[in-house]
Amino acid sequence: MTRGEAEITEQKSGTFQIIITSIPYRVNKSDMIISIVDLIREKKLEGVKDIRDESAKDIRIVIDLKSGVNPQKVLNFIYKHTVLESTFHFNMLALVDGTPETLSLKSILKEFISHRKEVVRRAAEFDLKKAEDREHILLGLKKALDHIDQVIKIIRASKDTETAKVNLMKEFKFTDLQASAILEMRLAKLASLERKNIEIELKEKQDLIAELKDLLKSPKKIIKVIYDDLKAIKEKYGDERRTRLIKGGVKAISEEDLIPEKETVLVYTKGGYVKTTDPGEYRTQKRGGVGVVDLETKEEDFITHMVAASTHSDLLFFTNTGKAFQIKMYEIPEGRRATKGKSIMNFLSLSADEKVTSILPMSKDNKKKTLQMILVTKKGTAKKVSAENFKDVRRSGLIAIKLEKGDELQDVLFVEKGEEVIMATALGQSIRFKESDVREMGRNAAGVCAMKLASGDSIIGVDIVRADVKDGGFLVMSVNGLGKKTKLSEYKVQKRGGSGIKTAKVTPKTGKLIVAKIVKDQTEMIAISQKGQVIRVELASIPSLGRQTQGVTIMRLRPGDSIASIAYL
Repeated sequence: MTRGEAEITEQKSGTFQIIITSIPYRVNKSDMIISIVDLIREKKLEGVKDIRDESAKDIRIVIDLKSGVNPQKVLNFIYKHTVLESTFHFNMLALVDGTPETLSLKSILKEFISHRKEVVRRAAEFDLKKAEDREHILLGLKKALDHIDQVIKIIRASKDTETAKVNLMKEFKFTDLQASAILEMRLAKLASLERKNIEIELKEKQDLIAELKDLLKSPKKIIKVIYDDLKAIKEKYGDERRTRLIKGGVKAISEEDLIPEKETVLVYTKGGYVKTTDPGEYRTQKRGGVGVVDLETKEEDFITHMVAASTHSDLLFFTNTGKAFQIKMYEIPEGRRATKGKSIMNFLSLSADEKVTSILPMSKDNKKKTLQMILVTKKGTAKKVSAENFKDVRRSGLIAIKLEKGDELQDVLFVEKGEEVIMATALGQSIRFKESDVREMGRNAAGVCAMKLASGDSIIGVDIVRADVKDGGFLVMSVNGLGKKTKLSEYKVQKRGGSGIKTAKVTPKTGKLIVAKIVKDQTEMIAISQKGQVIRVELASIPSLGRQTQGVTIMRLRPGDSIASIAYL
């Protein structure tokens, strides 16, 4: 497969141009332009404002794009649907010792070298015979010039040319060829300069004969001739490759290849509306600000999840009923900060009473690892299961955990061997235990008790204490916008199944805790309220306080509003 080269340039107006600078070998430029125009006319290729051919000696096809169009997506579409990326087949049938054979690349190169050896050998033998014949003549001429007076005397005494030839052969032992060459020799050859030229030419021919004989005796020198010939051809005719060869054989461009890979934020609401948004939509503000409106929700709707991931990541959606669904991040349409999004029902086969409670991005790096997942319910049940079970989830979903009556799946996270799990409840309790306390189970298993809960309490946040975050903090936020960070060192490791320790002082002022997450290397946080207010703050501005404290105001909420979720950037 060979691919033409193209570059993307940004104009002063903020729009983009795609400039095609080369096309594949044997591809007609006009046909390629027509195929692009046809795609535009049929409305298969959108976002193109103009296309023109500015080629002179070099290829230059300019495609002007409309404002707001992603240029990489357009270019990938052109690669997929036109001959700008083409596959050329070639016949590997060749004659080997007179017999037709289909050869591999290695075999055909081997046969080519063998053929070139034979060509070089036969050329050397031909040149050697030609040089030896010329040497023979030159030896005769030199001998004649050394005895020129006697040669002239014999020629004058002979009645005709044939007699002169016979007399010269008899007197000087010349061969027929030498005698004929002498008789054809012009008088100008008798000049001393011409005599010198004959001696120089004779020396050159003798050196050439010695060189050719040496070549024919040495296989290494024949290979050297082949190498030098190919190098000379490269220097004379070689130039920069104008199209790119794609290794690994023919690979069709998939739908994913048409989507540029970039970081994006997924926003999901309680009412089941979902969209993706550019992280740049949210400007950084100081702690305690009122934020900006993220999306237009219904009065009773509010945002529950924000997930930052690549557009090429697989998204695992876990529901309150314990099922798992999978789609690609790029399948969810991108919207501006204030747009509503689309119903999740357009992407997942959810039942009427089924709600998404956890969204987990599975990146390409995660797919390469042998990971496990920890699943935690609102009533404090935990289960560990291999992530292998969720690499390819069918559209109709899979059972992720068997739930007791009245229980719901709360959180799902990746966990590795040797790590710890920390969780917090709505009434301000928390527990930290080793992941090994929960054995690996099958997808349909119910799990084990992770934490004993007081009446009216429930799990609101779960996170993983990894080796690189053990000196980090545990951030909690309440529904009334208060929050804080507490050092992880203040949470001792316990056995699973206990009632835990205090993580925050819950009062009517704070309201119940709504989120709990570990922070360390993250720099910023986005908090969203139930009425769609969003604030983006630096985590460094949130103070680190003890477990028994209430925290400080992170976001000032309007009357009747409360915190819905947070996400890190």
